[in-house]
Amino acid sequence: MEYELLGWPPDGPKLRLDYKRFSYAGKFVMTNTGKAVARDDDGEIIAAVAFNEDRTDADTLWLRYVTVDRDRRGEGIGPQLCRLVRDQAFERDYERLRIAVNNPFAYEALYRAGFAYTGETTGIAELVLEYPTPADDTDWGDRERYQAGLEEFRDRDLSDDETVFLDARRDSGPPNREAGDE
Repeated sequence: MEYELLGWPPDGPKLRLDYKRFSYAGKFVMTNTGKAVARDDDGEIIAAVAFNEDRTDADTLWLRYVTVDRDRRGEGIGPQLCRLVRDQAFERDYERLRIAVNNPFAYEALYRAGFAYTGETTGIAELVLEYPTPADDTDWGDRERYQAGLEEFRDRDLSDDETVFLDARRDSGPPNREAGDE
């Protein structure tokens, strides 16, 4: 597996992903976002992330879209790709990364990449996660912060898979982060 950062905003490359294999495929043809990809041993793209600088805070980079080939989900490819962008962003002097997620699977994957729930949601009910762990005036521990985000999802109309996923994490702490994460 090869992970590669292809370009930074505003001059990111255009990616044409198969909409049957990748969620948000149409979002990757925009050239105003940076892109990073994961490729299999044959060089075929199996995951991608698009990102850009926050419009009002030049110290913040937003991961906008993360997608993994439907047949490769659950292998840890998405979190590893997000870690690549995260590490490269810090080398470029960004102070924080943020992402808004709309499902518990993405929430868990970003936790594995070192992000944590901020307690914020977007106007379209996405949960905002941040790296490094957000500093705020709450006394949330890691477990309480993690469970607060899961609770946001539990109050929604969920698929059977999402319900089973959330039930399995009731009262648990955040997932283990991969090697190299704090």
